[in-house]
Amino acid sequence: MRMRSKSVESAQNGFSLTGFLSSIVIIVVAGLLILRIAPGVVEYWAIGRAVSAAKVMAKTPAELRASFNKILAAGNIDVIEGKNLEITGIGDDMQVSFAYQKKIHLVGPASLVIDYKSSTAAEISTKSDI
Repeated sequence: MRMRSKSVESAQNGFSLTGFLSSIVIIVVAGLLILRIAPGVVEYWAIGRAVSAAKVMAKTPAELRASFNKILAAGNIDVIEGKNLEITGIGDDMQVSFAYQKKIHLVGPASLVIDYKSSTAAEISTKSDI
């Protein structure tokens, strides 16, 4: 009979059961966290598109706020309103910015608070770079 040498046995690689289960738990927790955050991110993108669309349709800040409120009502978004927009300028020179917080309940007393903010001033600076 041949006996295995000790160096061959110690060269084995792979996950232990504990390492495998720990990896699965981490992946599941990260996946659940992403599932909780994703709707807020999609909502933020929708608000950004609504600001851009309202800016194109409006010539005054009052018109912009009214258009923004109509677009948000159609999209069933209620985390921000037209009165929360910060508008500078008039006509084609209007710059619109917004900021809001979204609180996501996780487990028990634990919550995640995300600060969302954006501005149309960033659009102009990226367009002029082209």
